[in-house]
Amino acid sequence: MKMKCLSFALLFFILAGGSYAQSYQKTDQGVKATVNAIDIEIRFYTPSMVRIVKSPQGKPFNSKSLSVIMEPGKTAFTVRQDGSIIQLRSEKLTVGLNLRSGEVIYLAKAGNTILKEKAGGVKFTPFNDAGDSTYTVYQSFALDKEEAIYGLGQHQRGNLSQRNQRYRLIQDNTDDVVPFFQSIKGYGIFWDNYSPTTFTDTTDETSFSSDAGDGVDYYFMYGGNADGVIACMRELTGQVPMLPLWTYGYWQSKERYKSQDELTDVVKKYRALHVPLDGIIQDWQYWGGNYLWNAMDFLNPDFYDPKKMVQDIHGMNAHLIISIWSSFGPETKPFHELKEKGMLIDFTTWPESGVEKWPPYRDYPSGVKVYDAYNPSARDIYWKYANKGLFSVGLDGWWMDSSEPDHLNKKEQDFDQKTYLGSFRKVRNAYPLMSVGGVYEHQRKTSSAKRVFILTRSAFAGQQRYGANTWSGDIVASWETLKKQIPTGLNFSLSGIPYWNSDIGGFFLWNYKNKLDDPEYRELYARWLAFGSLCPMMRSHGTDAPREIYQFGKPGTPVYDAIEKFIHLRYRLLPYIYSASHDVTASQSSMMRALMMDFPGDRIVWGMNNEYMFGKSLLVTPVTDPQVKTTQVYLPGATGWYDFWTGAKYTGGERVTRETPLDIIPLYVKAGSILPMGPEVQYAEEKKWDDLEIRIYPGANGRFVLYEDENDNYNYEKGAWSNITFDWNDAKKVLTIDDRKGSFPGMLTSRKFNIVLVKGNNAAGIDKTTGPDKVISFDGRKVQVRF
Repeated sequence: MKMKCLSFALLFFILAGGSYAQSYQKTDQGVKATVNAIDIEIRFYTPSMVRIVKSPQGKPFNSKSLSVIMEPGKTAFTVRQDGSIIQLRSEKLTVGLNLRSGEVIYLAKAGNTILKEKAGGVKFTPFNDAGDSTYTVYQSFALDKEEAIYGLGQHQRGNLSQRNQRYRLIQDNTDDVVPFFQSIKGYGIFWDNYSPTTFTDTTDETSFSSDAGDGVDYYFMYGGNADGVIACMRELTGQVPMLPLWTYGYWQSKERYKSQDELTDVVKKYRALHVPLDGIIQDWQYWGGNYLWNAMDFLNPDFYDPKKMVQDIHGMNAHLIISIWSSFGPETKPFHELKEKGMLIDFTTWPESGVEKWPPYRDYPSGVKVYDAYNPSARDIYWKYANKGLFSVGLDGWWMDSSEPDHLNKKEQDFDQKTYLGSFRKVRNAYPLMSVGGVYEHQRKTSSAKRVFILTRSAFAGQQRYGANTWSGDIVASWETLKKQIPTGLNFSLSGIPYWNSDIGGFFLWNYKNKLDDPEYRELYARWLAFGSLCPMMRSHGTDAPREIYQFGKPGTPVYDAIEKFIHLRYRLLPYIYSASHDVTASQSSMMRALMMDFPGDRIVWGMNNEYMFGKSLLVTPVTDPQVKTTQVYLPGATGWYDFWTGAKYTGGERVTRETPLDIIPLYVKAGSILPMGPEVQYAEEKKWDDLEIRIYPGANGRFVLYEDENDNYNYEKGAWSNITFDWNDAKKVLTIDDRKGSFPGMLTSRKFNIVLVKGNNAAGIDKTTGPDKVISFDGRKVQVRF
């Protein structure tokens, strides 16, 4: 049967039309051939990953990728020719090249077809790119009719599967471009081009078409499942560093705190209310007016002592990050230095006016210009001012706003602007990769005492290697927008970049005349905050009205109490979240997971856009409609489930109806999960994890690895970390706590674990209703606990 599959696939190519040429050249990494006046090269990077490069005959294409940092390894493969078909076979993949048509086909080890290029699916159309002769490049593929695909970055249409979609892939405020998709069949395609690109999927074909390119350049990777594909993508474009523990706490922000006193008072109020908080963010205009835009200095007199401001916030055990942009006002020092060296790009960006009124007074243009982040010397200058004016003050991270950057009016001639790497058109979509990467790399060279943390509005393929968390842009608050955030975040994660968040409550409140006094908005905010508590970053932010918890009432009022409850939930889950973050770094995992990642055999979840897994144990169904009393939840098959709040057990493969008062988000725990619950704290590092509650959800075997390190430096890269593995044998009802592995300065050498065996009625969310079933003293040596 396997041979029949293989023969059928190859027969497709033999019958394809076109002129016939049998010659090819074997290389160390694959083969080269010329078919129908197109040079084609197939290069193995690993046994499961190949690069395909195509260009017009006699015009070699040797592009240096901005995203790909992996060098091809030595892959053992064989080459066999059968008539007009060349077969390249590694231990995991067979790649076929048809010497009549030039089409490429991919087959699994078993011989079944994974993907094939569309017949006649490559095109090179001559194009004048700002004086350089190049091409508009096009490649299409033939997908199975029922095949679901995911990824392409961040787009806010509300769909999970990207079938039957057409996107103009160009960076924008709320759209982040990653020209990559992966399939439910376990493969991925990365289209390595940085110009504006059109992705189209129809019943006939799936294609990429880029405005400018010297050739077609794409990578095929076969991972077997979604996690495997993401592992390939990260191997290709970079691994994810650890973020500090405190970044997983609660963040408060608004547009904008107008003085350092207002900023520090927010932290004081949270501490007085005993509501947890780890981060606060200073938005724009700490530098002064628009002509001083992004001066990277505290020129606003209301920020009279920035060092004291940072010290005051640190003294309250909180952290501060600050807004920086990709553009500079004409009266700033960076502007003058960059202009003198020809390192500014001349197109309209934000802000348009030097007058701080709305709408913009265009009679008084701001003169703000974007810097050429493609130029390494420009990135040096950018960091010089960021370091001197901001990082040296003691700030803890960066909010890189407009990192795509804002390109207003989008005149076609703007794309002709020259950058260090050619026309702006040629490299437009890679701008956030270069700007964010410049800050990361310079901070790493400056100091290893604190981990780089960057909150950024935009991203491109490979950006996961730069310590960044991307938010979904300046979205408008509505129930429909909240609904769309779920598949938006999931597709971004399925693009290989794991850290994502949204402005809790939505950025603009245009739909709410009475702002915070509108009962519907207060309800929306509480529901959004519950969703945000179960995202990779929990951050409240917006304009038009402040969002601090005390703006929504007092203790004892429904909205206030719901907000506080979910902030506390976030902190109780920190041991689980931080361990999941290490799984992202060490094992190429994802924190926010579409259900198809963990349940690919359940076709019901392939397009499910309202539920997701947070880590590998918790199933989340955010409430996204107003005034609902109940919410329907689908529990995927092949496993059992427990209601996190009540401990009630359910069978997988069925829909359940959950009562959802304002302080409840449907949250279910997969059978076989081992869930650590941390202490109640006011900030992430207030208490050591020496008295953790360990919840066991029986019904299947389970494993959990508790990861710990020093929380905020790079010593973990040198081996300063520890793992404690918990194994649950469901048949024997035995929990094994294995020998601790690793060590780090300040590590707990002995501790208690309070073991709770969830029996269907004894878990009640944040606050358990019964004591532990067992209390175990652990000194790093193996312990077995029998039930």
